[in-house]
Amino acid sequence: MDQKYEVGLSFIDRQVDVVYDPSDLKELTIEFEGHSPWIARKLAIGERAGKRPALPPLLQTQAADSSWLLKAAEQKHQACQMEQAPTVTFRAIWKEDGQDV
Repeated sequence: MDQKYEVGLSFIDRQVDVVYDPSDLKELTIEFEGHSPWIARKLAIGERAGKRPALPPLLQTQAADSSWLLKAAEQKHQACQMEQAPTVTFRAIWKEDGQDV
């Protein structure tokens, strides 16, 4: 009937017989072969089991607007580009008569 009861650790993953009074569902009797009958009470959720309070804004997840790793990689790439010696190309040099060299 969509109710939760505390039955104890010894009955986990076991098929048991449940005896109950339909007019009073606060307690159930659990019967299992080799064990004395067990009284199961309705699961009581205490005050410490409530919803967690919200985290302060400083500790909440925030969207990233940049990446330190990508910035460092970009700076290293720019430094490598400056260190490379420029290549010399002769494609733009023309002879006086208009022929390519």
